[in-house]
Amino acid sequence: MSSSSLSPTFADLGVAVEITEALAERGITRTFAIQELTLPLALQGTDIIGQARTGMGKTLGFGVPLLDRVFDSADVAEIDGTPRALVVVPTRELAIQVGEDLTQAAKKLPLRLVTIYGGRPYEEQINALESGIDVVVGTPGRLLDLYQRGCLVLEHVAVLVLDEADEMLDLGFLPDIESILEALTHPHQTMLFSATMPGPIVNLARSFLTKPVHIRAEEPDAAATHTTTEQVIFQAHRMDKEAVLARIMQCRGRGRCIVFTRTKRSAQLVAEGLATRGFRVGAVHGNMGQPARERSLEAFREATIDILVATDVAARGIDIDDVTHVINYQTPEDPMTYVHRIGRTGRAGHSGTAITLVGYDELNKWSAINSELDLNMPEPPQWFSNSPELFAALNIPEGAQDRIAAPRRVFGGRSPADRSHSPARRSSSRSRSRRRTRR
Repeated sequence: MSSSSLSPTFADLGVAVEITEALAERGITRTFAIQELTLPLALQGTDIIGQARTGMGKTLGFGVPLLDRVFDSADVAEIDGTPRALVVVPTRELAIQVGEDLTQAAKKLPLRLVTIYGGRPYEEQINALESGIDVVVGTPGRLLDLYQRGCLVLEHVAVLVLDEADEMLDLGFLPDIESILEALTHPHQTMLFSATMPGPIVNLARSFLTKPVHIRAEEPDAAATHTTTEQVIFQAHRMDKEAVLARIMQCRGRGRCIVFTRTKRSAQLVAEGLATRGFRVGAVHGNMGQPARERSLEAFREATIDILVATDVAARGIDIDDVTHVINYQTPEDPMTYVHRIGRTGRAGHSGTAITLVGYDELNKWSAINSELDLNMPEPPQWFSNSPELFAALNIPEGAQDRIAAPRRVFGGRSPADRSHSPARRSSSRSRSRRRTRR
């Protein structure tokens, strides 16, 4: 590749040396499209609407100029322990990830950062704010709560970021967002990032942004999914899905893998099924306490486990570039959920594989996804765990078995021996017992 075809570096775009050095230590020097387009304007304090799909580098697109301006911009007041920047995100998992990314980028800066979200004690967050904080990352409900209690000072915020605005709309956070925006009555820069631009988000931008520049990191008619992601879709029988999943986990080239399920119960049962077959697996779902969810995500990031079974609560919170496979164990509810799920792979220039197991009773859901996203797969083939087509399509070794090792424990969860005593299986056992009694 010629030097002229390379994207500019962060240093080329005028980012502070302290930030570029911290990024370089993580192997990050050149910008992605959304960063290249956003940085020159954001560093000047321009209001921005950034539109790009998940996995395209939005976090550093707003995070780098935010840190640069708080650190050394003539129009941002000197830091004094009250927040100069506020980043609002829809989920706890995404708050944690964005907080970690900004902390790493700010490693060489004299800035203090805190991440605030529900499910954690108020005291630790209030104490952090009282001790002096320059950058706050958080979820809408807890941020608004702390502001209304008088613990979060917003009067000196110079840079406001709304990340994944469409997801905040979907989760019902729009009133909280508007309350936060109404609290910022002084001049400030606002950057709004969203994968899609539904009407309420457009209205929000018109009401609260000042002459924003709308930046798209792709062509208007670009596909909703990454071109670096291979999509494999097939029909699978409900009773055969666990065996299919076990074979997929043995495909050549598999690294970190995320399995998405529709319900909390399914997530737990699928994780237990994989652990019983000897795989290193953890789970993230709504029945787990926040500390347990954080431990599972950290174990996944550190490769203590290489499979994570998750409900959609984690779909936008896992920002790891080298996830090789995403599996929809159950068909997503709608096209955008499909896009967000499979956006966990094929990120930041990496290739990935997204696999969807369509149950026989899920064909209507799949038809809607296929039509909306123009995937040209209206009637997926029917494959079973022993189908040669499955093995060929996913490069599964011919000798792949139903299990690979002795049973393990789900990371942070129950031992395999406890699986037969889970509520769902106890219920199933009682049903069989009642049927035998009636006979």
